[in-house]
Amino acid sequence: MIRPATQKDISPLLSVTKACAASMIAHGIYQWNEHYPSQNAFEKDLERKELYVLEVAGAIMGSIVISNLKDDEYQSIAWLTEEGRNFYIHRLCVHPNLQGQGYARQLMNFAEEEIRKQGGISVRLDTFSKNKRNQRFYEARGYQKLGNIYFPKQSTAPFYCYELILEHAK
Repeated sequence: MIRPATQKDISPLLSVTKACAASMIAHGIYQWNEHYPSQNAFEKDLERKELYVLEVAGAIMGSIVISNLKDDEYQSIAWLTEEGRNFYIHRLCVHPNLQGQGYARQLMNFAEEEIRKQGGISVRLDTFSKNKRNQRFYEARGYQKLGNIYFPKQSTAPFYCYELILEHAK
């Protein structure tokens, strides 16, 4: 089940993101660390009503953020669509014990449908340049890689920006 997050979801969600970070690091992917994602980031997502959680058998096992706020780091990217009705995906995660079972696909299907309902014309996101699995996942969904950005607190390696133009907007 995917639903809007509540305050009580933050602590279990941080446990999920810590497990995800440890799993990625074990595979040589230094995408998330002690600085990100933070409790503060999730609290802001919750305040803006942008945070959704994946609940499996009554436990929080993943999340996705659907935002219409453009991060400053994205300014240099030559996006495919004009500014205004674009949405951004952040902090997509599924507990490592459940990865490979279609939950990330469910979260993305949910997000893309929510964005369509809100009149969005495109979905934008970034993923770590060393996370080949994520890149294949987004590219298989039709996302186009557009450029690189950097998050110095996370890594010296770049993050790749992607955009998907939604069907009804073409």
